[in-house]
Amino acid sequence: MTVDDKELSTGSGHDGYVPSERRLERERHRRGRARRATAIGAVSTLVTGAVLYLVVVNAPGWPRTRETFSDWGYAREAFPKVLEGLWLNIRLLLVCGAAVLVLGMLIAVARTLRGPVFFPLRFLAAAYTDFFRGLPLIINLMIVVLGVPALRLQGVTVDPVILGGTALTLTYSAYVAEVFRAGIESVHPSQRAAARSLGLSNRQALRYVVLPQAVRRQVPPLLNDLVSLQKDTGLVSIGGAVDAVRAADIIVGRSLNYTPYIVAGLVFVALTIPMTRFTDWVTARMDRRRAQGGVA
Repeated sequence: MTVDDKELSTGSGHDGYVPSERRLERERHRRGRARRATAIGAVSTLVTGAVLYLVVVNAPGWPRTRETFSDWGYAREAFPKVLEGLWLNIRLLLVCGAAVLVLGMLIAVARTLRGPVFFPLRFLAAAYTDFFRGLPLIINLMIVVLGVPALRLQGVTVDPVILGGTALTLTYSAYVAEVFRAGIESVHPSQRAAARSLGLSNRQALRYVVLPQAVRRQVPPLLNDLVSLQKDTGLVSIGGAVDAVRAADIIVGRSLNYTPYIVAGLVFVALTIPMTRFTDWVTARMDRRRAQGGVA
């Protein structure tokens, strides 16, 4: 019996509650089952890892693969340069993320406007989301990064970083707009009607009643889109911008060793995992609040 069980059984708690033997037995059984599940999971993970390791290292091409993809010397050479290029990816994430949220919200609001007078705006917003959700991001990047400079327009930048960020913003705004629109339409019409009955205009009801609820409900999918955007910032390298991927590509082109790609990939994974776990935490927190009857 643990110390806590002894305290409970002797009634030394502040409220004097003494649990029954059946409850104590249930708690011990639950803890034992949890320990067994943890042990089984650990053993299963170790066995799976060992099997995968043996399969990989016993493959006929393993020595050559190890030399090409996991050379420690090239990894040490690539790591500082990849980190230097990663700063560009982080800046793109921050700037494009803010632009995507603003543009996506405007498009979502345009798609939910009521009345025949707003039909052209709704049509353009729908056409925008349909087009950029259907257009592959890599093609969008090529069109913007390579096509815009070819036009030789006066006053239009040819900086691949700015053009690449523009392409990312155009594509992700279409996805985020649909996330926001789903959130707006998930708010029950009675909320808007109640706001109107209190004297709020349609614009005020949208701003103070509908949008706060819609955004709060859509935080998890918005964070998922942010994680995807963080990874896709590496695609701006197709225009020559020296980010983490391009920094690795330069070393690979000189050495014909692919270890720098592995280094760049691991750096992106290390940056993405905290964001992913934060997204999971927010999702679980909101699910608990809904289950308890809290504000969604």
